[in-house]
Amino acid sequence: MQLEPDVVALLAVIATALAAVLVVVVVLLAVRLRRLTRTYEIAIGRLREDIGTVHGNTETLRELQRAAVSRIGLVRYDAFPDMGGMLSFSAALLDERGDGVVISAINGRQETRAYGKPLVAGSSEHNLSDEEQAAVKAALDSGRSDALAAPGGKRRRRS
Repeated sequence: MQLEPDVVALLAVIATALAAVLVVVVVLLAVRLRRLTRTYEIAIGRLREDIGTVHGNTETLRELQRAAVSRIGLVRYDAFPDMGGMLSFSAALLDERGDGVVISAINGRQETRAYGKPLVAGSSEHNLSDEEQAAVKAALDSGRSDALAAPGGKRRRRS
């Protein structure tokens, strides 16, 4: 079967026209792809900047958190043999580094005395009582038990 030259010429013209249309479509798609690529590159650049900002903010918040009171130890005890109810206490309020304060209130029949001592890395330049040391240890250990044996046989409870 042979095609006539007019049919072959017509098919060649149609094929050429289709090829030209396809070339135009490919060029348009390439231009569109290039625009999309640029848009995505810009978006990714902005996301990287935003991630950098979030990372910086996270580090700032982490530093603030390190300085916040996050460890608390409380020791209740009877300061005097004739007093009951464990009304005296020592409370240690520390940050992650162990810096903070230990506060003690000693309750007697006639009066209550309160003391505050600064702490750096879990220790103080002031002498700490056994109960204050126990409160600091409880804060540093984040508390493992509800009951402690007090020095000297006194009963004491950590809350």
